[in-house]
Amino acid sequence: MEGPMTRRIQPRIAPSEITPEAVFRDRRRVLAALGAAALGGAALPGLGQSPTPAGGAASRLAPPKYARSERWSTKETPTSLEDVTSYNNFYEFGTDKADPKANAQKFRARPWSVEVAGEAEVRGRFTLEDILRPHALEERVYRFRCVEAWSMVVPWLGFPLGDLLQRFKPTSRARYVEFTTLLDPGQMPGQRSPVLDWPYAEGLRMDEAMHPLALMVVGVYGQWLPNQNGAPLRLVVPWKYGFKSIKSIVRIRFTEREPRTSWNLSAPYEYGFYANVNPAVDHPRWSQAKERRLGTGFFATRTDTLPFNGYAADVAGLYRGMDLRRYF
Repeated sequence: MEGPMTRRIQPRIAPSEITPEAVFRDRRRVLAALGAAALGGAALPGLGQSPTPAGGAASRLAPPKYARSERWSTKETPTSLEDVTSYNNFYEFGTDKADPKANAQKFRARPWSVEVAGEAEVRGRFTLEDILRPHALEERVYRFRCVEAWSMVVPWLGFPLGDLLQRFKPTSRARYVEFTTLLDPGQMPGQRSPVLDWPYAEGLRMDEAMHPLALMVVGVYGQWLPNQNGAPLRLVVPWKYGFKSIKSIVRIRFTEREPRTSWNLSAPYEYGFYANVNPAVDHPRWSQAKERRLGTGFFATRTDTLPFNGYAADVAGLYRGMDLRRYF
């Protein structure tokens, strides 16, 4: 049982922070090869060029620098920062909406590293600084629709997921990409419960992942991501239900076969792999035709949910010829 300690103990190193020897050697091999090759006069930008800093809470970091993307931003009024950061589904910290903010404050989001594996030429473990260095951050105001029929409008900070994935040179066998969340029950108390088969895993088809709307997110409202919102690295795919937007990513794996995702494994008749927002396909326990926008009050009039969450003009072509009632 947890309780007061009578002696000081050293903090446990999270499994995600330990680089396996094989991964370490592979990363050294890759970086050595890249260092010998000229790509615009330098090795592949950002990979292996910076040591992991001592780190600390996001609030102690220098503010992020970014530019607003009008091309990809909705004109709708953003949901308040308070609602965005206090009404969260992040089961690793508990199943109540208020649990993540309450239980994630001591979570260590730095130092951080991401393992890249599978069907790609560039593989290994890379620090967060390696991941972020070459990418200019953008602010994009996206609609965000939860499968539970509530919604937000959120000003995210990030960069196109496809720009990151291209750096790892996926092979012709890479048809999907799988993402995995940190597994650390010591920091994430929700993982002590069997509500899901941990660690959390999600995935996209490669053409979905490469779409310019798919965003690798590091911040919100001009600030670095709070822990409860998926620090330090999360995904946002605005035409899909929110559970596809995996948080606190520690692994990216390119695969030939469709990856097994957490909610599809847990409740396959309720949560499909694609999870595109579709008002014509109800959840088995509620209608998806309307949604409640946070900040308008629980008893506010529900608004109509739009196909693909309003992004149909940009993404519907990805699913041409598919039966979206079958492949939900």
